[in-house]
Amino acid sequence: MEYVEPVVGIANCLGTPVCKYLQYHRKINDYVRNFKRMRDELNCKMEDIELQLKAELLRPLGKIPKKGVENWLKDVKEMIREAQVVENKVRNGRYLCRACNGKLVDEKSREMKGFLDKAPNASEGLAIDGPSAGLPLPTSELVGEEAVRNEIWACLMQEEMSNIGVWGMGGVGKTTIMKHIHNDLLKQQRFERVIWVTISKEFNVKKVQDDIAGALELKNWPREGDKLRRAAILSEMLNNEGKHVLILDDVWDKVSLEEVGIPKPSGSNGCKLVLTTRSEHVCKYMGCKVIKVKPLSEEEALILFLNKVGPNIVQSPTIMPTLKLVVKECAGLPLTIVVVAGTLKGEDNPLIWKNALGELKERIGKVEGVEAEVIERLKFSFDHLKDKQAKHCFLYCTVYPEDFEIDMDELIECWIEEGFIDDMGTRKEMKDKGHVILKKLEYNCLLENVSSDEMKMHDAVRDMALSITRMNPRYMIQAGLQLEELPKKEQWSPDVEKVSLMHNSISKISIDLLPTKCQLLTTLLLQHNPIKKIPYSFFTNMPCLSVLNLSFTKIESLPNSISELKNLTTLLLRGCYKLKDLPCLSMLQELKKLDLSMTNIEEVPEGIDMLIKLRYLDLENMFTLKGIPAGLLPKLVHLQHLCLGVEKEKISLKAEEMEPLKKLECLTGCFEDINEFNKFISSMQQNKKNLIKYNLVVGKLYIHSTRDKRLTIGGVHNWADAGIGSATTSTLAPSATFSHLRVIIIARCWSMKTLLPNLQNLEEIWVSECDEIVEILGAATSEVEEKGSDALIKFHLPKLRKLGLEELPNLKSICSKSGVMVCDSLEDIKVFNGCDKLKRIPPFVPLVGNGQPFAYAPPSLTIRSYTKWWESLEWDGTPNFKNVLHFNPF
Repeated sequence: MEYVEPVVGIANCLGTPVCKYLQYHRKINDYVRNFKRMRDELNCKMEDIELQLKAELLRPLGKIPKKGVENWLKDVKEMIREAQVVENKVRNGRYLCRACNGKLVDEKSREMKGFLDKAPNASEGLAIDGPSAGLPLPTSELVGEEAVRNEIWACLMQEEMSNIGVWGMGGVGKTTIMKHIHNDLLKQQRFERVIWVTISKEFNVKKVQDDIAGALELKNWPREGDKLRRAAILSEMLNNEGKHVLILDDVWDKVSLEEVGIPKPSGSNGCKLVLTTRSEHVCKYMGCKVIKVKPLSEEEALILFLNKVGPNIVQSPTIMPTLKLVVKECAGLPLTIVVVAGTLKGEDNPLIWKNALGELKERIGKVEGVEAEVIERLKFSFDHLKDKQAKHCFLYCTVYPEDFEIDMDELIECWIEEGFIDDMGTRKEMKDKGHVILKKLEYNCLLENVSSDEMKMHDAVRDMALSITRMNPRYMIQAGLQLEELPKKEQWSPDVEKVSLMHNSISKISIDLLPTKCQLLTTLLLQHNPIKKIPYSFFTNMPCLSVLNLSFTKIESLPNSISELKNLTTLLLRGCYKLKDLPCLSMLQELKKLDLSMTNIEEVPEGIDMLIKLRYLDLENMFTLKGIPAGLLPKLVHLQHLCLGVEKEKISLKAEEMEPLKKLECLTGCFEDINEFNKFISSMQQNKKNLIKYNLVVGKLYIHSTRDKRLTIGGVHNWADAGIGSATTSTLAPSATFSHLRVIIIARCWSMKTLLPNLQNLEEIWVSECDEIVEILGAATSEVEEKGSDALIKFHLPKLRKLGLEELPNLKSICSKSGVMVCDSLEDIKVFNGCDKLKRIPPFVPLVGNGQPFAYAPPSLTIRSYTKWWESLEWDGTPNFKNVLHFNPF
């Protein structure tokens, strides 16, 4: 009784009936358990919504979250934060606070229940189509620059302001600022289109026209033809786009809008033109409102530098005074700040910082002119690359045109061809080394990521690299300049080593312009030129030529003089669709790489069997090729990469001929039947070899796909005899040969009953027209987990994204009835016609956590089929399973 009076007093103070107060006091543990359950459910729901939203935003591009979804996620995150505060308070509460805490957790539980009840319905979609103005551009962090950014934005918002010129020295941040503004314009939706086009140093009308047409996604755009006609078409299309902003980045000289086909922006049409340039004169000539981008203030420069150099340096009092002086030498230019900071990232030795400061001062003192000073600051970063190999790889990037988006795999291939990456025995080791070098160059801010598989060189960094290649080693770079003929004789220095004339308009090589002495020339890049013929004497003065790239030219034949290039290691003729034959290659004893893909050559070139050093042979998409001579492949024992294509039955692989190729790592080709395929697998396993890249077809059915690590089996009838995936044997995705299999396609294998591959790395499974198949995933792919008297069969497919099923009349289940699928990455199940006996979707369990407390499906999963099939499904087992699945009818 001694507590009754205080209890009544506190209850009255709280405004809570005494009986309810006592209930809070006595049953606080029940309230806390309910509170934690609600918090966990809300947290799970939030994570599910976030995952599904992420998946919707990725497919297709251009989607934006629904406003209600954004608001719900924001409020829930705040609620979960508040719940953590409540939990901490309850945990530390005193005995007499039990009732108060009980009331507090009860109220929070009710609030969380309210959020759960109002959760967005994933089946109705969480995202909507975004504005059609364009897609956001990837961009780097913006430090400072607020004033100039606001000034540009204000001009864009003024109706009477139509032309805006943003100018400043190289590396000051013009492009970065405009990328941010571009993305802000997309969000604001004031303009119907926002178009970004990079001009670069060598202005070319056709290229600009093509780029604008590409941004507008114009259908039937004439790629070839008269510039005037193209300008008329483009002008009409832009007028039809309504109010738009056209951003011309990196303009070096005046641009004739009329010649390109750009309607004059004005207050009446509501269109805007913004250009970035290093020249104030260009802005004035183009009739622009002139806005200068100035270097960062000392404070802004220091903030940016500290962001890039790393936290351990920031906390070092002995380094900070020197660091501030280093920042000052960067002159407030974001590019040089980022590059110099990248060079010194992680350096904690004060002496190194003092040396760096002295070196920067000395470099800048040697030159005159702002642009020259920028180059010297950037050279500091290049010179401090400790790896000589990485330096050569970096300089090679200059062979591409300015502002070119460089494919990473292609670049690494070039480094291998040039010998920059040491011969390490296997192709995989060399590729891995290439990726390490790329990361090093990115880490030092000498290259920047454009996407997951493309890199780019800032134009000021490229200027710096070109200044080095003009000295030693000597490069002659005239790529992407729309040249119509070779450079003049006097431009071919006798000591030039590498020449890049790629992506030009050279159609004829005149004898008058042939270089007379190129005794040291090792690399000649002529790809993507409309060259039709090469004179015999062209190669006679190039005795050291090692790499020759004529890919995607209109060459009809090669001169016999090519046979005399005894130091040639790489010959690339990919995409030369007019090429029908080659001279004898037997003299090219140093040749390691030969690419004839997408040519119209009918016979394997004479003398190819003599190329005993050949490591890379690509004959893909050669639809006129009559076949591969018997006995050829076994002679090429050093082959690491062999691509014969998978489209033609004539070029089918024989296990016996493949057996000597013990160094093979990459393979594209077709096996006529399962027996040959099985023999090949057996041979690979005996040699303990692992294919790291492959696209293989077994049988006579070809289904086009560009995916790597892919196996297609089609039109195979002797299934029971051969044994792939049969009930008694399983030789498909053996651990050694196909350990990284990503895509498997099975079609028209009528005697097959169950698919039994190793699925750990599979991303896509497609099965069609297999009359006997009753089950997709068999016991060999599963893990059995005992639970009392029941055995739960788990099918682990951690990377599976897509499952497609079509014309499988006897298919009854995706996996056995007691099985569950563990595949959180699954995005898409498509069930097409002819799967009428499939009546059940297997249950799913999360990748982590035990048991299955409530109905669960992978957060990004969508099931696509016909409504009739969906309505015929049986939903035994887990309650409410149907409600958590997202169905989208065809």
